[in-house]
Amino acid sequence: MRIHELSVDQALASLKSAPDGLTRAEVARRLAEYGPNRVEEVGREHLALRFAREFTHFFAMVLWLAAALAFIAEHFQPGEGMGRLGVAIVGVILINGLFSFWQEYRAERAVAALRRLLPLRVKAVRAGEVAQIDAEALVPGDIVLLDEGDAVPADCRVIEATGLRLNTATVTGESLPKARDSEPGAAESLLFARNVVLAGTSVVSGDGRAVVFATGMRTEFGRIAHLTQIAGETGSPLQREIARLSRLVATLACGVGVAFFVIGQALGLPFWENFLFAIGIIVANVPEGLAPTVTLSLAMATQRMARRNALVRHLPAVETLGSTTVICCDKTGTLTQNRMSVRRLWIAGEACSADDLAVRPDLRAAGQPLFIDAALCHNLRAAEGNDGVEPVGDPMERALAATGRLHAIGLDGWRRIAEVPFDSDRKRMSVLCDTPQGRALLCKGAPERVLAICDSALIDDRVVPLDGALRARLLQSQNAMADAGLRVLAFARRADAALADVPAGSAAALAAAECGLVFSGLVGLEDPPRPQVPQAITRCGEAGIRVIMVTGDHPHTAIAIGREIGLVKTAEPVVVVGDALRRMSATQLQLALDAPETLFARVAAEQKMLIVEALQKKGHIVAVTGDGVNDAPALKVADIGIAMGVAGTDVAKEAADLILLDDNFASIVDAIEEGRAVFDNIRKFLTYILTSNIPELIPYLAFVLFRIPLPLTIIQILAVDLGTDMLPALALGAEKPDPDVMRRPPRRRDERLLSWGLIARAYLFLGILEAAAAMAVFFLVLSAGGWHYGDMPAKTDPLYLRATTACLATIVVMQLVNLFLCRHATRSSLTTRFAANPMIWWGIGAELALIAFIVYTPPGNWLFGAAPLGGDIWLQALPFAAAMLLAEELRKAWVRRAPHAPNAGRESR
Repeated sequence: MRIHELSVDQALASLKSAPDGLTRAEVARRLAEYGPNRVEEVGREHLALRFAREFTHFFAMVLWLAAALAFIAEHFQPGEGMGRLGVAIVGVILINGLFSFWQEYRAERAVAALRRLLPLRVKAVRAGEVAQIDAEALVPGDIVLLDEGDAVPADCRVIEATGLRLNTATVTGESLPKARDSEPGAAESLLFARNVVLAGTSVVSGDGRAVVFATGMRTEFGRIAHLTQIAGETGSPLQREIARLSRLVATLACGVGVAFFVIGQALGLPFWENFLFAIGIIVANVPEGLAPTVTLSLAMATQRMARRNALVRHLPAVETLGSTTVICCDKTGTLTQNRMSVRRLWIAGEACSADDLAVRPDLRAAGQPLFIDAALCHNLRAAEGNDGVEPVGDPMERALAATGRLHAIGLDGWRRIAEVPFDSDRKRMSVLCDTPQGRALLCKGAPERVLAICDSALIDDRVVPLDGALRARLLQSQNAMADAGLRVLAFARRADAALADVPAGSAAALAAAECGLVFSGLVGLEDPPRPQVPQAITRCGEAGIRVIMVTGDHPHTAIAIGREIGLVKTAEPVVVVGDALRRMSATQLQLALDAPETLFARVAAEQKMLIVEALQKKGHIVAVTGDGVNDAPALKVADIGIAMGVAGTDVAKEAADLILLDDNFASIVDAIEEGRAVFDNIRKFLTYILTSNIPELIPYLAFVLFRIPLPLTIIQILAVDLGTDMLPALALGAEKPDPDVMRRPPRRRDERLLSWGLIARAYLFLGILEAAAAMAVFFLVLSAGGWHYGDMPAKTDPLYLRATTACLATIVVMQLVNLFLCRHATRSSLTTRFAANPMIWWGIGAELALIAFIVYTPPGNWLFGAAPLGGDIWLQALPFAAAMLLAEELRKAWVRRAPHAPNAGRESR
């Protein structure tokens, strides 16, 4: 038999323990056998290996190859500048790796957060003596003492309890405190056994003794920690897309380089000249600035999101959130405020709102029994606050007690002397009070359970029999409150001489006296949704994002809250409870998720993971919100985990990718808007970066095929890719979200970052225009200096240096115009507000400053093989820039008139 099914004596015997605890010798033996009571860390890849991986991925290996070829060329043919090129390429690799590495370091942080949740010191009975010991020193069989406010240090079987109630939300997800006692139970799972207290939970009220039966990683808490550590990491869509893009472009670059090396050999080019050409082809086609530009763009997006109360812990999560198709959302503390408030009442036969009490003295007078019951029937404890003594405990009880104290008259002289705490089986609680008029039993709970022990009711200051007609009226009022999404509680009382025989402090005797009660009223409470949540749910719907509630709470509560916030609109939504989910196959779960409205209730940690994985198998990009330890595994395995910053546990925050600083579900929608803008912006600067690849590539093709001087050197290519293009590309990454970004569905999971439409626009249109301009200016400068076809000037020839510098300068001028063209795929550049993104001007300023440094300073001339240019050469580039502007504006006008223009904001055409 399982330990919660055993009696107290049987449980102690099974653990070879006793009420006086273990001897010190036995403790030492068991500590050696079972190990310390702590969460152990699963072995992780060494930090150094993770660091090294940033410099050995496929994209980096291509650049390493190019650097190695440059150093080899320098060795066999020194003085050609290849060594300097090799150093520059290595610098590129280092910059990319260092920018990316810091995203990877988080593996062991969730474990540290789990450890911080466990108490450091506990009270234990050993050899008949009570002692304070380290929590890590607990062993199975130890007897621990639990008091109000204590955190439970291990999984324990209760052997004594007095009004013991636990907050189990961090492990089971249930929002209401749960009563615990020492009686044997038949629960299917330890998570819901009423005589078991689990590590990581905390005592809300009462006290008790318990025997430890599981420590460390053997506890439910440790099992959740293990799931959190071993849950597979899933790369974000952006990470997968960048990896695919890197492989595609790098493979293309290497393939073209090798192909033209073979062509050059066939044409009889000298080996080292051909070798230089191959390296140039590779470097020209690999967008070296892509990785750092993406990284920095995401970093800037995180700053914008932080200003909107969304803190990003992992950069790729920014774009992932923007592509999310499903949000699996916890209820308590996420959709709701976790603050109960009284909304409706049934008093003396009349239903009313809480606001009516302020203007209806007759209702306040008729409701005095109900108000007294509400003011005293609770297990709140007093605590010192800023304004004196304040009640501390369950939010629902605080709301009821506050309403009762506000309206009750004559509470002086009432003193509680016994209590039967609320539990999920009885679904009611009772207190016994000494009053000036004698003893009174006050009871509250679920209406069906309270009505079952009532035989009369208070109607118009009279006690009347509780007949069938009156019960029907009560049920009608209860249903009306429930239909409004309220949690309904009933109150009843008994005051007669027989209560004098109930011993003070005897919960059992008080429970036996729960009969023949007088029904005093109904109260409907609401756990208010956050005010912004309904609008946020609506915006999610408009954006094509499905929201699924996944909670550890009761199914009826989930439905009620779902209706309140607009999440549930059908008469009968599909509700899947944890027990049913446990019996489902993977196929059945995926079929259940086909329903338009699906809610999950009473789920455990590993079940949340199953839900996430099932949605991912259906092709969804899944975001999960949560705040408790039970949410951590699902937060980690999801495409993006979203934790609550105020109410969330450290474990949830460490497992999450995004933290809501204000715990406001509406902030998720703002973050989604920013995330969608990130994907659009990445496409903008991807178009911008790839466009310059063509004017970098064409000079090498012309060099080989037409035997002309090389118009652009490899080091000048790097000047464009990692110099002049970098800040303007970042400026495109900082563009604000398009007004229509939240009025379109999420991008398809198979929608590529590098689409055929983007490739055609960058490579076959804008790139060709830029290449034509660069080559034209190059030949104009050569021709003006007396060059004739067939001449091959020396690399140090002033005319040649001026011509290559003119080619470079023309590319920069064309890219300045392209910066404005890439701000929107279809909207005219002339109608786009320039002031909307001040970084555009910073980017232009940096680009001009860098090209000025290259062209007009001796260090720039030496490093990049450049020479000063006259103003006439700059003027030669301007007509080409104007022509590209006109051609792109005509293309955009044509696209806007096309049938698919409503969706033209994307580059996917």
